[in-house]
Amino acid sequence: MELDGCVRVWDTETGKAIQKAHDHHKAIHDMQFSRDRTMLITASVDYTAKLYDAKTLQLLKSYQSNRPLNSAAISPLMNHVIVGGGQEAMNVTQTDARAAHFEDDFHHTIYQDFLGSVKDHFGSVNTLAFSPDGKSYASGSEDGYISLHHFDKKYLAQAQGGSSATTTSTSTTTVIAKTLEE
Repeated sequence: MELDGCVRVWDTETGKAIQKAHDHHKAIHDMQFSRDRTMLITASVDYTAKLYDAKTLQLLKSYQSNRPLNSAAISPLMNHVIVGGGQEAMNVTQTDARAAHFEDDFHHTIYQDFLGSVKDHFGSVNTLAFSPDGKSYASGSEDGYISLHHFDKKYLAQAQGGSSATTTSTSTTTVIAKTLEE
């Protein structure tokens, strides 16, 4: 996690930064590569996720949110990215849970349009990951739950040449685990 909002490429022999991109204004909480490793996406508490060329660190796209972001992932199947976050835990008790924005938001990778959201947690979303085949994704939250979301047949048909997606849909959500507090 970079607290200064800077993405860096390090020379492992010298320990010096050889490339950097400073496009976020606050801390970066997550960075994930695309399946082919040509792009990477970052999630920041500055309410944005940013898509970069992995080789040059050229900023390709920026996805705006209405809350601090903790995680972002690139779909290996569709032209979609997913972002998640939420208010800080200390602020949640002072607001309505619906206003805390604990959703997983989908955006079009290229056009950056907001496509839809999945509401499944009652705490900040801390991690997101697509399955390698892109047919499902997992979300983990401050609420202690990990959810596995399976995309429905309509969504998957769009990936195989059907009409372009304007919304996202999931047919099943399975709660995988509740972490044990010690």
